[in-house]
Amino acid sequence: MSTKAKSTTLAVGTLTFVGMTCALVASIRNIPDIAATGWQMFFFMLIATVLFALPVTLIAGEFAGMMPRNGGPELWVTTGIGERWGFVTSWLLWVQMFPGMVMVASVLAPMLGTTFNNDALGLNNIFTLVCILVVYWIISILNLFFDMAKIGGQIGIWLGLYIPIVVMFALGIGAIAVTGIKAESTLGTFAWGKLIPDFTDGATLQFFLAIIFIYTGIEMSSVYITRLRNAVKTYLKGIFIALIFVFLFNVVLAFLVANIVPEGKMELNNIAQAVVLFLEVLGWPTWIANVFAALVFIGVAVQLSAWASGPAKTITNSARRGLYPPKLGYWKSNKYGVSRNVILTQATIISLFTLLYVVVPGVNDAFLVLVTATSILYIIVYVLMAIAIIRLRKTQAATARPFRIGGGKSNTLLWIVVVVLLLTIAVGSYFTFVSNSFWNLVLLIGITVVLGFGIPLWIFAARKAAWKTTVDAALAAHPESAADAASEADAGDSAPAPVPAPAAAAASADAGSKVPVSVGAPGADAGDAAASGTEAAPAPAPASPPASGGDSNGPTSG
Repeated sequence: MSTKAKSTTLAVGTLTFVGMTCALVASIRNIPDIAATGWQMFFFMLIATVLFALPVTLIAGEFAGMMPRNGGPELWVTTGIGERWGFVTSWLLWVQMFPGMVMVASVLAPMLGTTFNNDALGLNNIFTLVCILVVYWIISILNLFFDMAKIGGQIGIWLGLYIPIVVMFALGIGAIAVTGIKAESTLGTFAWGKLIPDFTDGATLQFFLAIIFIYTGIEMSSVYITRLRNAVKTYLKGIFIALIFVFLFNVVLAFLVANIVPEGKMELNNIAQAVVLFLEVLGWPTWIANVFAALVFIGVAVQLSAWASGPAKTITNSARRGLYPPKLGYWKSNKYGVSRNVILTQATIISLFTLLYVVVPGVNDAFLVLVTATSILYIIVYVLMAIAIIRLRKTQAATARPFRIGGGKSNTLLWIVVVVLLLTIAVGSYFTFVSNSFWNLVLLIGITVVLGFGIPLWIFAARKAAWKTTVDAALAAHPESAADAASEADAGDSAPAPVPAPAAAAASADAGSKVPVSVGAPGADAGDAAASGTEAAPAPAPASPPASGGDSNGPTSG
């Protein structure tokens, strides 16, 4: 199919674009985080939506219009500020899934406890740790022998997202109709002063980054910009509608949850807690909660399985570009394009992060550390994007921009957008850090410095030309391995629907591992394959390897 025909066939309208954007960040796993802030949820969600999500989508929109090909954040950062920071970006989009996958998997223990009417299991650190380890190692092994992204994608979406949303909304509305606003709940009675947080109260401020985390991954909606009818008008209109919808979706559901959970009793990793309480108020049988929890357990486990292979393909692609030592074996892959060594590396490091449930006392505290660690690693990517977009206005001022922040030739509005984003990140990080305990703070700083910067910069500095030569020779000797990976990359696996940041990164990894098309072929990206169900047409490899880390729809967030 010609590029022209394909672009016409796959043109995206406003409503479709709004749906795609909402799908990136719709999740119920962050609802307890929002609900725990009580009436202040409106303030935090407004800040996260207007001062974080909106600037990110505007910046991503300009990037995607300039570079309408696979690569996403890594390509954008590489083009803007160099290959070193592009590699760091790709690395961050991989390693943020280590604490992120543990965070998502933390839902499993309370779901199992609710299934068997033993809620205490969900509050037990050791049971939570064991549950995560057993499930994640099982799905890691399955990914070595089956294409789990294709096998379980839709099942996980329905059981882990769609059904829980409908059930929680229906029961929550029914319960609040019976109880009204409960004075003894997390929400409590209304007072205007409760809408603004007490900036000396660490108990509430610690949720700042966790709420911002809801929107991580939303930048991937920008890959559709070259397929939009009237790109500038539709992109802006679609983004505003999507952000309003996501804001309302989260605050309404969080409001219902906050009104039913007693003050000080919110279980951050237990979305079934509110369902049990809704049923008590309505006088309905508890087996509904048992079935709900069992379905969510299966859905989350399947989603985790489907997400695990995406980053593996990213790292395999980077290894074949000579960015990792050949002896690690990351360049090797099976017939599904998945590297056994990468999958096992992921599982091992994720297992280490799971030990936080032993090191950090209390399930809620450990869960918040995981959310914060994931958020920090991911938002570093946004800082690099902000720097890159500013630099590109100087170094590539003449490059065509279908969507340009501020329009015309002025850079003033872009500077305002970038400063607002960076200030929001800085303030959110500050309040989150100062509200943590000393040892939690040491742990978070250590993760950020070592995992976020130290290791990737060391790997990049240590790389040798011989790495790529060795890998090229090995692939030439085993062409079937290269063919398997290329075939899998070109297939354009459907990106997972509504997912949290870890999954968004996983989906972006799948997309980014594909061979890029030329700049002159708008719309030939990960979204094409996902939306059309057809394979993306392969194209010649570029002279200099582009990014592989992030072009897709579909952990992030929630």
